[in-house]
Amino acid sequence: MLYNSVDMIVDSREKTIALGEKLGRLLDIGSTVVLKGELASGKTTFAKGIGKALNIPQVINSPTFTILKIYHGDKTLYHIDAYRIENNSYDLGFDEYDDGIKVIEWPEYYMSYLPKEYVEVIFEYIDEQRRDISFIAHGDRYNSIVEEMKC
Repeated sequence: MLYNSVDMIVDSREKTIALGEKLGRLLDIGSTVVLKGELASGKTTFAKGIGKALNIPQVINSPTFTILKIYHGDKTLYHIDAYRIENNSYDLGFDEYDDGIKVIEWPEYYMSYLPKEYVEVIFEYIDEQRRDISFIAHGDRYNSIVEEMKC
């Protein structure tokens, strides 16, 4: 079921990170965030902002070749890139990582294993600097979070 949504334009890498940081401060243990968008649309840059909010000291980069990277800060961040699991129909057990925050890039390749409630962030490429970023709450748990992103 679809709930609250908000849409905004960002015009720099720094603003994308700041938006990720804002969302990161609103997330609790067990939260799931899915990031959808073309290559180079800002998904990993946004994840860096979430990591910044969680006081993660490591550099956050794309887990494309490892599928999962685990970062420890104030809360654990599970950064998952489902791109390489396309056409695989087996469960990789990502639902077991409920002791932290899950951020999943390319979730369209893993939709049948997503929890019932999550926040979806969609990145649409406008030009080299600008992105249209939409936040969509899937479930009551994320309504207030998406509402806070409007401010």
